[in-house]
Amino acid sequence: MIQEAVNRLDAWIEREQFRGWDPYDALNSSLLKALTFGQRRMGQVWVQLMKRSPVNLRPLLRVPKEYNPKGMGLFLASYWRKYQLTGDAHCLDQAAFFAEWLRANVTVGYAGACWGYNFDWPNRGFFAPAGTPTIVNTAFVGLSFLDVARSEDHAARKRVMPHALTVAESACRFVLSDLNRLQTVPGNVCFSYTPLDKRYVHNANLLGAQLLAETAALNDEPTWQQMALAAARYTVACQRPDGSWLYGEEKKDRWVDNFHTGFVLVSLQRMGHSLQTDEFRTAVSRGYAYWKEQMFLADGTPKYYADRLYPIDIHAVAQAILTFLAFTHVDNEAYPRAVQVAEWGIQHMQDQRGYFHYQIYPAYRIRIPYMRWAQAWMQRALMALLMESSVRSQDSFDDGRRPFENLA
Repeated sequence: MIQEAVNRLDAWIEREQFRGWDPYDALNSSLLKALTFGQRRMGQVWVQLMKRSPVNLRPLLRVPKEYNPKGMGLFLASYWRKYQLTGDAHCLDQAAFFAEWLRANVTVGYAGACWGYNFDWPNRGFFAPAGTPTIVNTAFVGLSFLDVARSEDHAARKRVMPHALTVAESACRFVLSDLNRLQTVPGNVCFSYTPLDKRYVHNANLLGAQLLAETAALNDEPTWQQMALAAARYTVACQRPDGSWLYGEEKKDRWVDNFHTGFVLVSLQRMGHSLQTDEFRTAVSRGYAYWKEQMFLADGTPKYYADRLYPIDIHAVAQAILTFLAFTHVDNEAYPRAVQVAEWGIQHMQDQRGYFHYQIYPAYRIRIPYMRWAQAWMQRALMALLMESSVRSQDSFDDGRRPFENLA
């Protein structure tokens, strides 16, 4: 089931040539942008109306399908893995295309390589014009370059990006030099979302820290390791008694949701490995137990919040797969749970044309094929699951056991 779903998704993505719409791209319509009258609040209104509408008004409003920098970073990570799994030269060529596009489309004027969105983004806290670099986008792109940099396949690495580590190091300089910082106690720090704001968000903070930690594991930069630890300590100190984390500590950010919690858990888990520390083990264990117990129905349906099912969001499906896969070494149930969530997502949210729907509500669903939010993330998650399946299948053959047939 999963391999077939990936094939259908890949075919759809490639037919679209990796360009698409986004839940937040409303202001790429010149009409809607004019109707904001230069006010952030009005921009938020148009973005939310377009994001929540089950009818896709983008063709009517002339919102173009475009490359999204975060989406391109996810595609790089996925096609690099697909090449490792299959040896298909086409996948290597695609990965090289994404790497070169990302290198050529950095946001200029900052201390290091960085990436934003291809649309104006009026949000709860501030207004970010198109191209404004974010810590989240920069971290995901930088981590995709680290995937390449760590490879021992020198020929493939040279074909895709011979200086992949240099790009990741440059992204670290952006995190360290261009973002604002919050310091509540000595030794703790939280990075801002963009250079323009002072909004401190836990998953964003940790993604930047994860990039620093994983890059430092390759180039042995002790200062970067210390900054990564300081950022992790800030977020760990904010863990709530039940094991959860709020999205952010400001009044307007005080909610707990499924996929942002997943980001926090994966980053902390990966950082512990990169920094060779078990300092965060207890916090991660408590957080993982909360997330696993509170964020799903028995059949694998991912809830949006612990106390609320709807909207069922494809992003929660994708991140749940990746989060469970990150904990297979400590939880025997994690791999079967990743398979369960993946199969649920395929059965309930994959369109017959191959792409994944955006959200499900009690009375309707939003079927709009968002490229970054839905397709790039589901491709990334399902490719990770196929790679894990391949490893387990090989281990099964080595042990004389049968491989997992439901992943064939």
